[in-house]
Amino acid sequence: MNTSFWLGLFQLFLVVGGALAVSLFIIDRLFPPMRQVQGNVPPTLPSAPPASRPTTVVPPSQRWPAAPPWLAHYWRENLQLVSPLLVIWLLSFVLPVVLAAPLNQISVLTGFPLGYYMGAQGSLICFIVLTIVYNWRMRLLDRRYGLDAPTTPEDQTIRRRYLTRYIIFAIGLLLLIALFSVLETFLNIPAALIDWSFLALAIGLYAIIGIRSRANTLDAYYVADRKIPGMLNGLATGSDWMSAASFISMAGALYLLGFEGLAYITGWTGGYVLLALLLAPYIRKFGQYTLIDFISARYPGVGARVIAAILIIIICFTYVTAQVTGIGIIMSRFLGLNYMVGVIVGLAAVLLCSYLGGMQAITWTQGVQGIILVVAYLVPVTWLSQKLTGVALPQVMYGEALRNITRLEEAQSLSSYITPFNDWSIWNYLALTLCLMLGTAGMPHILVRFYTVPTVRDSRSSVAWALGWICVLYLTAPAYAAFSRWEILSLVVGQPITNLPDWANRWATTGLLAIADHPDMGGNGDGVLQYNELKIDQDLVVLATPEIAELPATVVALVAAGGIAAALSTADGLLMVIASAVTHDIYHRALNPRAGSRERLLLGRLAILVIAILAALTALQRLTIIVQLVAWAFSFAAATIFPVLVLGIFWRRANSYGAIAGMIGGFLVTAVYMMISYINPDWTILGISSSAAGIFGLPVNFLVTWLVSRYTPPPSPEVRALVDYVRYP
Repeated sequence: MNTSFWLGLFQLFLVVGGALAVSLFIIDRLFPPMRQVQGNVPPTLPSAPPASRPTTVVPPSQRWPAAPPWLAHYWRENLQLVSPLLVIWLLSFVLPVVLAAPLNQISVLTGFPLGYYMGAQGSLICFIVLTIVYNWRMRLLDRRYGLDAPTTPEDQTIRRRYLTRYIIFAIGLLLLIALFSVLETFLNIPAALIDWSFLALAIGLYAIIGIRSRANTLDAYYVADRKIPGMLNGLATGSDWMSAASFISMAGALYLLGFEGLAYITGWTGGYVLLALLLAPYIRKFGQYTLIDFISARYPGVGARVIAAILIIIICFTYVTAQVTGIGIIMSRFLGLNYMVGVIVGLAAVLLCSYLGGMQAITWTQGVQGIILVVAYLVPVTWLSQKLTGVALPQVMYGEALRNITRLEEAQSLSSYITPFNDWSIWNYLALTLCLMLGTAGMPHILVRFYTVPTVRDSRSSVAWALGWICVLYLTAPAYAAFSRWEILSLVVGQPITNLPDWANRWATTGLLAIADHPDMGGNGDGVLQYNELKIDQDLVVLATPEIAELPATVVALVAAGGIAAALSTADGLLMVIASAVTHDIYHRALNPRAGSRERLLLGRLAILVIAILAALTALQRLTIIVQLVAWAFSFAAATIFPVLVLGIFWRRANSYGAIAGMIGGFLVTAVYMMISYINPDWTILGISSSAAGIFGLPVNFLVTWLVSRYTPPPSPEVRALVDYVRYP
């Protein structure tokens, strides 16, 4: 590499580091050091079921209450409920895939092939029903054992207050969109002014929320004082989950892959069923600060804590890099900023929103960001649905788009969009779906959100609320892809190169689109655009569709604001997890137990600065491997974190030796398969790609943990008491 490259890299380091350091310095001076408040130690639980509302404070870290005599019966009934629900969950996404080809011969609703419909919407509806049924049945079970106290008037007042505020905000957002539409129509205000106005208003709102929600205790900073109602936590969790990858890339993946892209739809939603049934209630009952707190308590010793912390930091770093990349793309295209400047502005916004108030501020901002990103996602595709079909209900009407796509594909001799497994094997589809589901259930930035709710019942309900909110976007993504493909096949493909619309030239400058008609680029050089000569990156589809459909500049700016909100909402949670892993789990718990609150906060901010710079440097390379790394992160989470959590709750015999060996074994098997299949894509097992490598590490983790635990000393009585403690509300 030449000298100018390294000089530029050094200048970038100074610019990014300086901007972030100034932000952190201001934050540190604006807000006083935080004091740690652990709360009161709860009394030992009685042997009879409690009649009052379960306690919400953190349990003592060294001594766990004796198991009540009715626990075995309660746990047995819980398992009898969970087992059939898991069977239904498995069949709901496996059978539509196995039977996709014959099911596609059946047409339903507005023209959906039934096999495609089940993958795009049917499985998601089933997942929602499963979480609702589980919440309902578990509430009945808790009530029978006296574990479910009625909702207090104070709780109802708090929920109404939160709901009212967010409804008012949603109405205000719609009015703002209407106002800008009127100004654009009658005053002809420039599109750039609309773009900057949306960005300034959004980031300004996030900053105000951060300042007003600032935390002054570690409990407030890390877990929002455990006072977030289930509905609000569900909204925040859903927003945390709907990252730039979901907002920007998922519809693009469906556009390019067709039926195979539905693996992302079912994979990223089906994991929430596992969260509700297997993890969320028990993580909340344990109730401390981080996911690693649970792992280290369940598997005592420094080894399990440090290994889990390192894995979690790696997973979160890949996500932060992806969010920063999305912000840079959006700002460079919509605001005309240099890509590097866009990355710096995005990182500054993330820090401003996240670290003024910790989890307390993050929860509020994620609620607002979730509304913005969902509205921004729905408006363009609803507009397109009205324009193309006459009905503003895209989730139903894109069946008509699928019919027209099939007709155009036949006329242009293209492979079928709805036919399953044109490029993948069925094994790769199922393996990737499972990896995404299990990886979702093992994602640390999602699991820590369940520490913020008051009770176990709220943790269950927040999963249902989160899945419902996520499905608003995920049920719409296939419609986005279908309408976009219909527009491009009918209005762009087959047109002379010289007559292509302006949006094609504008997006070509971002590197996300290329016209490859020239023979040197693989085209035929006839001057007419063929489908295979239009090189579209998957990140382009959502961002460019408003321009492709010639929608107003206000809608284009709204999509940009939604993409930024998606990236910021996820980055907020990821940065919090990284900070807590470095300062709380590694430094405080493993290296320096005497570290004070002030020291830990300063170290956490330093860690954020370093991680932010590294993420920026990686994002500036615009590597296509970044998307691959995100898929790998899910495989690693599925093969390392998920098994030790599930075994830690459902198998009392699992011990530290087994967990450490299992995590290492699962990681190594997954990493080796990834490396070999990535270097040599022709080498696979059953056609399973490196993205789904976790499907091999997962059973290795379970098996190694079981074997090692069986032939090493059993857990201590204290650990077994912990397992009993988390099994009931």
